[in-house]
Amino acid sequence: MVFLIGDSTVKYDAGNGEDNKWGWGSYLQNYFDTTRISIENCALGGRSSRTYFTEGLWDRVLPAIKPGDYVLIDFGHNDGGPMNTGRARASLRGTGEESQKVVMERDGSTEEVYSFGHYLRLYIRQAKAKGAHVIVMSHTPGNRWTGDRMNRCDQTYGKWSKEVAEQEGVGFIDLNDRTAKKFEAMGKEKAAAYYGDFVHNTQEGAVLNAESVVEGIRSLTDCDLKNYLK
Repeated sequence: MVFLIGDSTVKYDAGNGEDNKWGWGSYLQNYFDTTRISIENCALGGRSSRTYFTEGLWDRVLPAIKPGDYVLIDFGHNDGGPMNTGRARASLRGTGEESQKVVMERDGSTEEVYSFGHYLRLYIRQAKAKGAHVIVMSHTPGNRWTGDRMNRCDQTYGKWSKEVAEQEGVGFIDLNDRTAKKFEAMGKEKAAAYYGDFVHNTQEGAVLNAESVVEGIRSLTDCDLKNYLK
């Protein structure tokens, strides 16, 4: 079994193409021999590395994980913004173990907020404790450009995802860079058709991201998941 955890760029809404927007997780199964392995897309829109945990979503996934399963992690798009007001989903920037106590505007409760890297480590270590293999990804690129170059997250969430994956000894796929290079090759105008807004992809964009994930899996050394690819 392959479990996907992440946000709307992995599974948009119910995963049925609402508003002509799709996540790459809806298409990943097309590249696998599903008679031998199945894909469980457990991502949920609007979640950050922090709120996927604090809302209990991870607690629903973890009991189902068996030895030999795979967990693919893709967060970062929603980890900025306010920590305790509005959607209140931000994690602290970076990979450190510092934390900050906040009072939540919605109900006056207190929460200790940790870094992006802290939450990634939590998923990785708990999945590994169940005997699973873990692959961390940098998040999908948004449709934002500087000249002819698509903006990367290589100084923020992509960088931190890679650092944590290396520290924890798990696989890392630079999905952000792999897909951005494809869009740069076709140019800004053509790339626009692969997006439903600045972040979410159309079906074509989701397929392109799924292909980048598959290429990344093939490129990993010591990763048996590639043996299940078509």
